[in-house]
Amino acid sequence: MRRTAHMFLPILAVSFLALGCEDDTVEPEGPFDLTFRGDATFQGPHADQAIAVALVASDGEVIETMTGTVSGTADPTFSFTFANLLEDGESYEVHYWIDANFGGGTAGTCDAPPTDHMWNVAIGPVNANVTNTQDHDATDLEDVCASFAG
Repeated sequence: MRRTAHMFLPILAVSFLALGCEDDTVEPEGPFDLTFRGDATFQGPHADQAIAVALVASDGEVIETMTGTVSGTADPTFSFTFANLLEDGESYEVHYWIDANFGGGTAGTCDAPPTDHMWNVAIGPVNANVTNTQDHDATDLEDVCASFAG
């Protein structure tokens, strides 16, 4: 009887498992980082305007907030890194607003849309570091001022 190589594959697989040679890859368990940024579409409507960003847990708790300025020349136009805050298997939201004051409003105050532009972005569930890049969409505004109160 002629034996071919494929006849020995099951024996080799059992031998590797018996020797402890199975795949020992361990998936990371977190905490993970979130890098949240905006692409060049923010340059036209929001160059040099203040931006605030909040990482929000699934239960609505604000975990951390950050502030900055939308760049009129760089791409990404803004970038925030929430380091070591995302837990394995959890979902989050990013709430962010740009102090645009279109048609009125108060500088430095979160004014309801469309005066200031603001969004809510779902993230997760996560199982690794996350980079999320947004484009400017003035048709999908959502009032997130409550995340920045206090």
